[in-house]
Amino acid sequence: MENSARPSPHCALVVDDDALILMDATSILEDAGFKVIEAGNADEALTVLQEHHASITLLFSDVQMPGSRDGFALARHTAEHWPHITIVIASGQAQPRPHDLPVNARFVSKPFSAEVVRRHLRRVLPDDKLPASLRV
Repeated sequence: MENSARPSPHCALVVDDDALILMDATSILEDAGFKVIEAGNADEALTVLQEHHASITLLFSDVQMPGSRDGFALARHTAEHWPHITIVIASGQAQPRPHDLPVNARFVSKPFSAEVVRRHLRRVLPDDKLPASLRV
């Protein structure tokens, strides 16, 4: 996990157990202007959220991961406890069913490209949470 002592106005928590996808998603979000904190599963993500929730504006998570909960459960927990955090969930295998995702969460199919992620972020993030590079 990477952590910064100084919060960024645009901080994203990226959660994925696949190291290559984690690196790719981190790179996409950093290129878009986010400071990124990484977690390998939902349990690690919850630890990060409990400590840094005030500075995190975006949760970008996989669905299927080892641990006590999947990405859908992480999304619901995040929406309930930290409603200021925007949620994007990605998967190449699982498709959300009714009530899997919180109301304002966005789903992205894997494999995703940087442009697909940027497009979803522009749709789901409020203007004050968009890094300058994503404002059109």
